[in-house]
Amino acid sequence: MPIDDTAVIAWGSGEDGQLGLGNNEEREWVCQVKALQPFRVSSVVAGSRNSLAICEDGKLFTWGWNQRGTLGHPPESKTENVPSQVKALANVKIVQAAIGGWHCLAVDDQGRAYAWGGNEYGQCGEEPEKKDDTGRPLRRDIVIPQRCAPKLSVRQVAAGGTHSVVLTREGHVWTWGQPWPPGDIKQIFVPVRVQGLERVRLIAVGAFHNLALVEDGTLWAWGNNEYGQLGTGDTQPRSQPIPVQELSGPTLIDIAAGGWHSTALTNEGQVYAWGRGEHGRLGFGDDKSSKMTPQKVQLLAGEDIVQVSCGGTHSVALTRDGRMFSFGRGDHGRLGYGRKVTTGHPNEVPISLPPPEGLDEEKRAAGRWQAKLVACGGRHTLAIVHWQTDNDPE
Repeated sequence: MPIDDTAVIAWGSGEDGQLGLGNNEEREWVCQVKALQPFRVSSVVAGSRNSLAICEDGKLFTWGWNQRGTLGHPPESKTENVPSQVKALANVKIVQAAIGGWHCLAVDDQGRAYAWGGNEYGQCGEEPEKKDDTGRPLRRDIVIPQRCAPKLSVRQVAAGGTHSVVLTREGHVWTWGQPWPPGDIKQIFVPVRVQGLERVRLIAVGAFHNLALVEDGTLWAWGNNEYGQLGTGDTQPRSQPIPVQELSGPTLIDIAAGGWHSTALTNEGQVYAWGRGEHGRLGFGDDKSSKMTPQKVQLLAGEDIVQVSCGGTHSVALTRDGRMFSFGRGDHGRLGYGRKVTTGHPNEVPISLPPPEGLDEEKRAAGRWQAKLVACGGRHTLAIVHWQTDNDPE
């Protein structure tokens, strides 16, 4: 029997079943999501109150809050605390997905995008055949995933509070839904192209702000900016993308957006953070003020960071050697180190799982769990860990 050397772990708030542990309790330490053990999970996404996992073979699993169809099937109960496969997408190979406020997006290996969940702002796209008595399109929850942006060949999907953003294979960015807090602007049911962006490599979307990393290394931002989350040095919202000037020096390789804060990662493993600083989610130690421009996170400077994930009010940074550092708001145990302390000082999250079953004594002694991917949600965190045996134990 092959050794099960990969696991999905979860911690933080479980009140909506979003940890997938079979109950609705919160966890201050990492716990293994046992229901996903039989599957080779390649990616996880944490939303505000729900979660999803993508397997290597393209299967998609969802769990957590389901009052708006966010799990991709009709809600039998308000919450589901065990992962279940999204049957409507069983015949396609899902490669990437995103969770917004209360809607979800996914893309398959053919570049086809899908949406489900809340649709009152058009964030899932239009249902052309559904009209009310006056002939207007019906705005209603989509409980079974349906195609969205059918004319586009999609490479990446990203979801905001009430809007959707996709990156096409040509490097263009398209958006629909309501990109500003409700009531501010008209809703768009049909994708419109974001002007001024070419050759985009990666997108990241917060509650109401958007980031795009271009192939030449420049970072562009647009949307709401009340906490400086666009990094433009002010708090003016932008309806069109604007370059983030402060990051024109370092070579950026990754970006992430939380509810109201943003991060960028350089090729040298350095982290920059900006936007809302409350609760210490930017990682600047005792300085919890908001930052209008990107600042280097000096407290992570000695670590070779390869990924940062931003949640609603906390962040987690992942090192090249598989350690995780969390910081920000600590209630519900969302920082994962057993104390509900809120801190701007990054602390290591202990991956205290037993070794995989079936290992001999030598391999148990010479190995450890290493995190490969981390995903921060509203009040919980997910990660994929892999058992790494050190052939040359020190």
